[in-house]
Amino acid sequence: MTAKHTTVSFARGTAPVTDTAVFEIYIKATPEQIWEAITDPVLRATFSFGVQTHSDWTTGSTYRAGMPGVVDIAEGTNLVVEPPHLLVQSFNALWSQEVQGQGTTRVTWEIEPVGDSCRLTVVHDQLPASANAELYGGWPMILSGLKTLIETGERLTTPGSLMYAQGTEATSRP
Repeated sequence: MTAKHTTVSFARGTAPVTDTAVFEIYIKATPEQIWEAITDPVLRATFSFGVQTHSDWTTGSTYRAGMPGVVDIAEGTNLVVEPPHLLVQSFNALWSQEVQGQGTTRVTWEIEPVGDSCRLTVVHDQLPASANAELYGGWPMILSGLKTLIETGERLTTPGSLMYAQGTEATSRP
């Protein structure tokens, strides 16, 4: 008997089986290093397609993500902020009318030490049954970029990073 699995893939446009997409990676770093990369706008832009995320990172505060003058990506509320281990955010996608129509979802970042590394789990849930894969499909590229940046100091080239590379700061190292 062969189990049938659906891989969450930006390239394939596959959707999750339920209302939740879970991504887990291990990074050779401290929780503080990972937290800083997630919350610092310049570091975030380095691994997240050039997108900066701005907030004061307190529970109940708002955040806004985008490339100034190029595209607005997301906005929402920081529902839970417990540095350097937990960040829960409402997520309103802004980059197209199609994803805007998907409504508010939730993104949870959990950072857990494991030996001299950390497990980073990103849960994107409260997805509608007909969730557009654009809404959650970029997470593997973003998290791979985060891991590469923290562990090597290098920028990872992904389809997402190439999308906005022309004429933006995404093409130069910070």
